[in-house]
This record gives sequence, C-alpha cells and structure tokens, in this order.
Amino acid sequence: MPAVHHKLLLEDALQDSPQTRSLLSVFEEDAGMLTDYTNQLLQSMQRVFGAQSEMGLATEQLSRQLLEYEKKNFALGRGDEEVINTLQKFAKTVGELNSLHSELANQMADSMVFPLIQFREKDLTEISTLKEIFGIATDEHEAAMVKYSRLPKKKENEKLKADLVKEVAYTRRKQHQASLQYYCALNALQYRKRVAMLEPMLGYTQAQISFFKKGIELVSKKMDNFLTSVSKMTQSIQAQLDTEAEGMRMAQRELLSVEDNVYMPDKDTEPVNRTLIQKAGYLNIRNKTGLVTTAWDRLYFFTQGGNLMCQPRGAVAGGMVLDLDNSSVMAVDCEDRRYCFQITSPSGKTSMILQAESKKEYEEWICTVNNISRQIYLTDNPEAVAIRLNQSAIQAVTPITSFEKRQEGSPNPDRAKPGGIHGASSSTQKTESAPEPEDLIAPGTPIQFDIMLPASEFQDQNRAGGRRTNPFGETDDDCSIESDDSLLQQVFAVRFQGSMAVRCGNNQEVIYEAMRQVLAARAIHNIFRTTESHLMVTSSSLRLIDPQTQVTRISFQLGEVCQFAAHQENGRLMGFVVEGRDWSDGNEEGEPSFSAFIFESNTEGEKICYTITLAKDIAEAKKDPEALAELMKNMPLTNDGKFLLLEPEMGDTTNGAGHEDLESEA
Repeated sequence: MPAVHHKLLLEDALQDSPQTRSLLSVFEEDAGMLTDYTNQLLQSMQRVFGAQSEMGLATEQLSRQLLEYEKKNFALGRGDEEVINTLQKFAKTVGELNSLHSELANQMADSMVFPLIQFREKDLTEISTLKEIFGIATDEHEAAMVKYSRLPKKKENEKLKADLVKEVAYTRRKQHQASLQYYCALNALQYRKRVAMLEPMLGYTQAQISFFKKGIELVSKKMDNFLTSVSKMTQSIQAQLDTEAEGMRMAQRELLSVEDNVYMPDKDTEPVNRTLIQKAGYLNIRNKTGLVTTAWDRLYFFTQGGNLMCQPRGAVAGGMVLDLDNSSVMAVDCEDRRYCFQITSPSGKTSMILQAESKKEYEEWICTVNNISRQIYLTDNPEAVAIRLNQSAIQAVTPITSFEKRQEGSPNPDRAKPGGIHGASSSTQKTESAPEPEDLIAPGTPIQFDIMLPASEFQDQNRAGGRRTNPFGETDDDCSIESDDSLLQQVFAVRFQGSMAVRCGNNQEVIYEAMRQVLAARAIHNIFRTTESHLMVTSSSLRLIDPQTQVTRISFQLGEVCQFAAHQENGRLMGFVVEGRDWSDGNEEGEPSFSAFIFESNTEGEKICYTITLAKDIAEAKKDPEALAELMKNMPLTNDGKFLLLEPEMGDTTNGAGHEDLESEA
C-alpha cells in the first residue's frame, strides 16, 4: 500500500504562515468531504442492516455508493488508487451477492455498521473539536498581538510590558499546542480514512461468507486471495499509521521542548543579517480609515524579485503591493509605535508605513528593501554582491591608514589633477608620507548633506545681492559683490553631496578623505536625494546658484579656495577646500578654519578643476597688465574675440544656459 504523500509539517505550526494556512484549508476541505461521504456511506449500511425485505435494492445502492469514492476527487487522494480499485471490486462482489443477503443483522451490526460509526463519532468528531480549539487559540493570540503592538515606545510601563509579553507567549504557546494536535489529527486522518473505508466492507463480506456456507463456497474460492490482500492492505496502513503517529508524537515533544523565548516577541538571539535579498514575515501595516483616523492590520509580507508582496490568510497566492526598484526606506516615528519604517516609491507619490515585531526583524526588513532597491537581485550572484556592498559600507566608515592604500591597484592613479594656491609639485607630494585620516578630519565631524536657503536670506539676496554665510562660520564681511565684468564665467551643472569641517587645507588627501566619508555616510543612512545647482566659476569667486530662482545659495572668493581636486576613480566627483576664520577663541586675527565641499558633476570633475586653475591664473595675472595680456594672447578665443574656448560639456544644461554654458566670457 503506498504511503500517504500529503501531510502537514509540524515544524511550520509555530510560524503559521499563509502557505501553511492554505495547505491546512485543503486538509480541512478534505475532512469535510470525508465527513459527508462517511455519513452517506453509513446511511447506506444502515439501510442494508434495517431493510431485510429490500435487501436487493439496498445492496445495489451500496454498490453504487462504493463507486462514488473515485468520483469524489479528493484533493489529497494521491495514493488511493489501490483503495479505489479495491472498492470497485467490492462493488462488483456486492452486486453478485445481493440475492444471498438475509438475516445478517447481528453480524452486520458488529462488523460493518459499528466500525464506521466509531470512525465518525471518534475520529471525525475529534477533528471538528480540535478545529474549534485551534480557532479559539488563534483568536486569543491575535488579540494578544494587537495589545502588544499597541505598547508605546516611550515611557514604557515595565510591568505592563512584562504582562503583555507573558500573555503573547502564553497565547502563542497555546496556539502552537492546539495547532500541533490539530495537524497530527489531520495527518492521522489520511490513514484512518483508508482503514475506515476498507474495514467495514471486509467485515461485511466475511459475515456473508460465514452465513451462507453453501453459496459462499463458490464465491470464496474466487475471493480468498482478494480478501487476504485487502486484510494485509489494512494491516499495512495501520502499521504506517502507528509509525507516523509515533513520529509525530516525538516531533511534537521535541518542538514543545524549546525555550520560552521562542514564543516571546523581540527576544531574538541571532545577529541581524544585513545582506538579505529576500524576506518574509508578518508586519503591521498602517491604513487610513478616515480623514484623520487610521487602523493597523497584521498581514504576511514577502519579497519576490523586485516587488513587495502581501498574502492574506487563506489566500492561495499573494498580490503585489509596491515595486521596490529604486525605492527608498527609512525609519520613522508613527503613533508612538516601535519598530516602524516607511517605504517610498521613486516618484514619491506612493508610500506605506509598516511595523515589525522585533528590532531584528525591523533592521533586516530595512536592509532587505535597501538591497532590493539597488537591484542586486538582478546580478548573477546577488548574495555575494550584497555581502560585498555591506562590507564596503562598513569599511567606508572605518578609519584606514592613508588614502594611498585605498588606491593601490588603481588602473589610472594620475587621473585627477588637483590644484592649490601654492602649487606643490607632484614629486614632493609623493615623497612626503601620507597623513592619517585623523590628521585630516576630526573623528565624529558632522556632515551637512544640503545647502538650505532660508526665506530671510532669499529676500536679502533679492534686495542686495548678498551671498549666503558659510554654514561652518565663515562670513562675507570682507567680500565684495561679484562684478559683472569678470574675465571668466563658466557654469557647470552639479549636485551637492555634502560638506564638513576639515583640519587642513594644504593637502589634497583631505579632499579624498572627505569624499570617502560623505559618500559612505550617504550609503549607510540611505540618503540618495540630491539637489541640482549651477556652479559658476569666475576669475574672482565660486558661486552656487539655484537654477530655478537664479539666487546664489553660497559663494566663495577665489582666494578662499586653497585646494581642489577630482576623484581619482570616479571622474564626476570633485571637491574643494575653503579657508575661513574662527574668532571663537577671542583672537583678533582669528584662527584659520577649513571646510571641504563635495560635488558630483554632469561632466568630468577635471574640467571644473581646470577652470578653477584658469581662474586663479587670470586672478594672478590681473595684478600685472602685461602678464594678463600675455596670458590672454596664449588662450584660444572665438572669432569675435569675446569668449574663451573651453572643452564643451557633454552633460545636460537647464534653464536656458544654452551655448554660453559651454564657453567662458572674456
């Protein structure tokens, strides 16, 4: 007899996932169909037992009913072929023996009707009772989880928290025990139903043989082997049931012997896995129920490719909730709940707030969505890529000995052309020992990721054209308003990445270290949005202009720019260091202070560095008219002599910059 191929896994009882619930519904449907069929079969047998005068009609109906088993198409009926064939043979035998049935009431009551009644009253009733207990335990666990989810994040009442944790653990354990018993009963039913279908007919046939000695001799010669095989089949099924029942009892004891922290939320002992590209589990989702009212629903979420899916309980499959490609995820405070995070679509029009059950789940969900948003899952080895990116993010904020060590093996180490006021030679820089990162930037220095223009400054600039004060304490008291007769004006489309205070301004390494720390901080804190601006390089200043309002966000005198360089590998990155004064110590002259500004350009950063170098040359040549004339003579001009010809930008231009953005005004 083939073994049962379908059964509920006891290991999945604790997780109680929608997949397990979906499989459970199949078992429940099968049990319901079996109950209906058992009642119908029992009615047929009782009619045979009580209607001696209509024995012929009753046995004929029984024969037909036996054939109905094949037509039921049980969802878990795989492996029932031998049972179906056996029942078909029984139906044929009943048709041949229907004329010989009489006065078999006592034997039929003991060997045919009673086993089926016992199966219905004991086994099927047990299934119904366990289903009710499991439903009650599930409702109690859901109620406990609702109370626990409402536990406030601030000013926690430790006694209330402990009581809720105990209540959740108690209800979860109770649900676990109920589900294990229910699953075991449903699994055992797959064996018992086969015995229950075969045993009554075996007793019925044996009663017929014993009663009709003469007539049965002819029939029994044909059926001895058949009945023997049926008896062995039922014994084999019973042995399989006993083995399976013992295995389920041992598995149940083992699963229930775990520590109590398995049932307690927020008691995770395993470390957070930050390299996941797939995640599944229950989350609370915040839904609006009115203009100002909200409700939280606990649903099962999982990721599939680049999509976030949601599958309600009882559903056969999940549906897509949000496309995670290029989306953003961040932790949020919401309704005084813990472990909340928000996922926002790339357009910003769609967002959803979710709540995790524990801190570990909370961090893993954020890391998983972040990994998927980078489309790591599309690579050949997404797990390795996720691990490598996670290690790179950790190394990015870990101090290293020098920038030169990071550039070992670079295919083009001379790509950047940094510049400075003093113009230190490359040979001198190579011979000098590389400074430590702590010597360049103080540990823990804050990073500013955007240059915000307050409304008051906007009005002041529109009235007086003044420039914005540097966020690191620099002032514009000694700076004159940019004149319109500058010998050089070049505009570049750039995106501000960040700025931070640095310790020196005479070393190109400080720019590379600032680039590393700014980009690493953006990656770790999931800051991907940048604002596009126009960087205007003139022969007297650097100005960052808002392309929409043409308002100067911030400007620096060219003399304040003491160092500038492009990234050695990512040619679109460039930065410069600005020198200012710090009067916080009461010194009249002020102590020198330095700030690094990092930008990403639509064109090569070397072009911006070249333009700044040209501006410094012009500014220096202004002091000597003859030197200025010689400098202008050596520069390529347009036919009208009005513009300096620079290498055209290949990036996009906006707000009508047009052809003048590609040339310098002379």
